[in-house]
Amino acid sequence: MELTLISESIEDTLNIGRIIGKNLSGGDVVALIGDLGSGKTCITQGIALGIGIPEEYRITSPTFTLINEYPGKITLYHIDIYRLSGPQDLEDMGYEEYFYGDGVTIIEWAEKIKDILPKKCLHVYLRYLDENKREIKISGHTGKTEQIPKMLKEGGF
Repeated sequence: MELTLISESIEDTLNIGRIIGKNLSGGDVVALIGDLGSGKTCITQGIALGIGIPEEYRITSPTFTLINEYPGKITLYHIDIYRLSGPQDLEDMGYEEYFYGDGVTIIEWAEKIKDILPKKCLHVYLRYLDENKREIKISGHTGKTEQIPKMLKEGGF
């Protein structure tokens, strides 16, 4: 599956994330790739809503803590590897527990560890177009995401 969308606003990006989240289940990994300000944390907030993380949790980028964990129907592990030098740093943290566990794992700056990402990982590429617009490309090898294009079309994308 490969899909390219244009988000016209923060609300669009959140909605795209919510639809992605509704199609995820425990054990899924989402690799977010994009420059600073491209919308990685915003789409993560939408994914969190889609998998049932209660709205009272403030989803923030774990740049300095490296991993934030949010409880819900499915636990969300939000990993930011911006400050890490590569896969070896993740091995020291026991990344397999997150990649192959029961929760949904979202990885910001996933391009830094592309060699260790699971084969069934969903890739989301975000590109800043202007203050409000983002290009969002979704690709992956997981069969669970086949409904994403249909749900996005029904949502106006």
